[in-house]
Amino acid sequence: MPANKNAMTRYALLDHLLQDRRRNWSIQDMTDYLAKHLPEYGSEPVTRRMVEKDLQYLEYDSPFDVEFDRFKVDAPTRSGDGVYKKPCLRYADPTFSIFHKALSEDERSLLASVLSTLGSFKGQPNFEWLEELAERLNITTQPEIISMSKNIENNSTMLAELYRAISSKAVIKLYYHAFNDDNEKSVELSPYLLKEYNNRWYLLASPFDSNRILSFALDRIIRVEYTSGYQYKTHSEDFTERYEDIIGITLYEDRPVERILFWVSDKSKNYVCTKPLHGSQRNLSSMEQERLHSEYPQLYGGRFFTIDCIENFELLRELSSFGAELIVISPQSIAKKVYDVANDMVNRYQSIGTGVGS
Repeated sequence: MPANKNAMTRYALLDHLLQDRRRNWSIQDMTDYLAKHLPEYGSEPVTRRMVEKDLQYLEYDSPFDVEFDRFKVDAPTRSGDGVYKKPCLRYADPTFSIFHKALSEDERSLLASVLSTLGSFKGQPNFEWLEELAERLNITTQPEIISMSKNIENNSTMLAELYRAISSKAVIKLYYHAFNDDNEKSVELSPYLLKEYNNRWYLLASPFDSNRILSFALDRIIRVEYTSGYQYKTHSEDFTERYEDIIGITLYEDRPVERILFWVSDKSKNYVCTKPLHGSQRNLSSMEQERLHSEYPQLYGGRFFTIDCIENFELLRELSSFGAELIVISPQSIAKKVYDVANDMVNRYQSIGTGVGS
């Protein structure tokens, strides 16, 4: 292959067009495309004859084993008063590229599995590219070998609509109601991220009256409208780091990170060891375990752990979900809130007169 930059740029652009299955490209179409885009790369526009020579080189003289599919499609004449058969060409193999080696059987099988795992999105508006990708790669569906929670059935249309808004950096007006208020509210937003937690999907977005990042549960969103008059606000925050100090989705930016010390019973300690409550979870040393067991002899057996988190609803719910198998030692403020949850449960059982706890 000629090593000069201009030739490499032409081959890269032609490779892109020859892979395209959405549009039928004639040699003249390719010439016009290169004439428009080559100057963007500092190269001179080309003639039709040069494009023909490039295609001839790729097919017969290059080391890439290129095979073209030549076909004709109906197209309007330049005058617009008739139809003619436009000769077109593309790669015979839709997965072929001169810059990428062909997929191996292992790679094809892995892609088939990934597409199957993403099956909940298949057929949804704005996710048509999943089916197009499978068709382009000639990948047939197969039974799932990885099963994940994909709870999107009730809000899949909203998910797709927000996906389109984020990918196109569109400003939206979101109509919603809060968990504790059924009155409809609205806000203009720049949307950034769709995040799943505990089988519920959330939208992360920034309103125009502040730089705060807000979260909206999709099942609380009533409708979404595209709006004008606002400039989309880009956001430089790393959303991965945003969730490092919390459990769940709710971040109170004015609250500090607290070290939470808790005890877990023998029944649940192995579960907590292998499935940490948070990424910061630390299994205390033998010396620390011995000291704490001496300080809290009522907590027989089990093991002590710490996590470093900002307090939110999801943290309290996680700590409370273990019942008597997990006891918060400190800080006292969080221990008191978990205690209040347990105490309220006891009072409710007693109030209904079932005889439990009497």
